[in-house]
Amino acid sequence: MLRIGIPDIISPSYFPAIAAVDLGYLAAEGFEGSASLVTPVDRTMNELRDGNLDFAVGCAHSVPYAFPAWNGAKVVAAISHNTYWFLVVRADLDVTPDHLSGLSGLRIGAAPLVDLSLMRILRAAGVDGVEIGPVPGAFLGSDLNFGVAAAKALKAGLIDGFWANGMGAEIAIRSGAGKLALDARRGDGPAGTSSQTFSALVATDAMIAERPDEVRAMVRALRRAQTELRKNPELAVEVGAKRYPEYETSLIAGLIAHDAPFYDASVTPDMVETLVQFQIDMGLLDTPVGYESVAANLEEQK
Repeated sequence: MLRIGIPDIISPSYFPAIAAVDLGYLAAEGFEGSASLVTPVDRTMNELRDGNLDFAVGCAHSVPYAFPAWNGAKVVAAISHNTYWFLVVRADLDVTPDHLSGLSGLRIGAAPLVDLSLMRILRAAGVDGVEIGPVPGAFLGSDLNFGVAAAKALKAGLIDGFWANGMGAEIAIRSGAGKLALDARRGDGPAGTSSQTFSALVATDAMIAERPDEVRAMVRALRRAQTELRKNPELAVEVGAKRYPEYETSLIAGLIAHDAPFYDASVTPDMVETLVQFQIDMGLLDTPVGYESVAANLEEQK
């Protein structure tokens, strides 16, 4: 049984990894798997490091938190490309991609390590005075989704905005409590920030070296899930019906359709170069590392 830890389940951000298991694509490769919530992402990476997971899913820039200088783990596939969170603010606020200065003095909720991507966007935009911190009530239960918790906190007036996954954004916007202020993935932020990180499937160097067949099987299952979801986002409803509350299940296919163009397992040298610079800028790396330190070449493992 391959153990896959995921920091957000009720979300399109990591959905192909869940679908690879729940739609039977990993089983078709000859291996059983379990995709479970391990949150937040710093804990996900720590659990991978400590041997409690076979794969960790999360933001690529988070890996050096548990594996300093990328020693001991690598990205084996991208789950999706580009910076994949959304900035949602109170509906009454004057904040747009061209007016991020309106965030000054506001309380913006963001998860650990995920917050670094928003901090860098604001730094690049020359915006300061923004209080970025935890969302009240997040991470208090094993079944809690950060984005959904953030949407509830925004509606309750506990925060002025949040930086989170597409499900949380959609719920907040549909409730009328929030509005979309920034879609980083599609280039709303300053130049270079749309691709500063990406959603990744990560394995330890030991796993890659000692169990390469399982690693390649998981990557093939992920690629199949990405392909099938791009062709038919409605497949997501089958997964959601087993894992999500009814309302979130009703939203998931639309969110998958919105994100599906970015579902791509490839990890290019340009992606790694941009990622490494982001990690240096935010203090996650002291010195640059090369592509071979970040991304696994599974062809060499055959």
